[in-house]
Amino acid sequence: MLLLVEILKLLAEVALLALAGQFVLGLLAGKRREQNPFYQLFQVLTKPLIAGARKVSPRVVLDQHVPLVAFFLLFFVWLVATITKIDICVRIGVHLCK
Repeated sequence: MLLLVEILKLLAEVALLALAGQFVLGLLAGKRREQNPFYQLFQVLTKPLIAGARKVSPRVVLDQHVPLVAFFLLFFVWLVATITKIDICVRIGVHLCK
């Protein structure tokens, strides 16, 4: 069980960093971000996340805000996985979680 929680937490961390990297690079590159190969890589990595967030969010949410929705959903998943990992480690003993 601990391994599954750690895998979920790690996947959430990678996805959160990809979304954050895309946001920061988009700010730095400005209007020419679509030609930036690293921005395109971030788009490939985050496209499924943003599509999933679009499906679960109501239609009232604007398309430009969907990446923010995806970020907060992933942050919630990360938070739940972290709390679950702490709970498991407290139950079985911290020395076994290393």
